Amino acid sequence: MSTTPTTVERNLRKERIGIVTSDKMDKSITVTVERRVMHPKYHKFVKRTSKFMAHDEKGDAHIGDTVRIMEIRPMSKLKRWRLVEVMERAK
Repeated sequence: MSTTPTTVERNLRKERIGIVTSDKMDKSITVTVERRVMHPKYHKFVKRTSKFMAHDEKGDAHIGDTVRIMEIRPMSKLKRWRLVEVMERAK
């Protein structure tokens, strides 16, 4: 007597908002995410950046666009994120 749930429970996936810095690859983009952290000694806020490779199936995003990316299973050596939406186009 096995019971199968009708809805599959899935953990929340991380989402980040960043700016596209490269779209030269086929179906891939590089997104730079900036965060502000307080310096441990001087107590001033310092900008820190992280770069993520994201999967862009349709080739929707271009350099300078603000995008939302979501964590997924590993797609390749460096790609662990996928493009959710283009929030703002570059001018």
